[in-house]
Amino acid sequence: MLRRPVEFAQYTSWAFGKRCGELNVSMSMGTVGDAYDNAMAESFFATLECELLDRGPPFASHADAYAAIFEFIEGFYNPRRRHSSLGGLSPENFERRRAA
Repeated sequence: MLRRPVEFAQYTSWAFGKRCGELNVSMSMGTVGDAYDNAMAESFFATLECELLDRGPPFASHADAYAAIFEFIEGFYNPRRRHSSLGGLSPENFERRRAA
């Protein structure tokens, strides 16, 4: 489940944590005041919005949106997109070099 943070306090509230547990949703949150997860999530959502959502027409259905986002993440973002943290290499190229 991907959920864009609206307010930081929502992620530290007892009620929110309890509801996530009831739905078997894992929360990606460090300690209170730890901004690392938030920065990574914001960077990902900015990339998703800029490189996928802003470049095409609105989705006709939830199924179309799900398929497009899945293809973006699993077909481009994770394997082929170059990442600054990997020295400008894609994860596939980084792993190939590391294995060689």
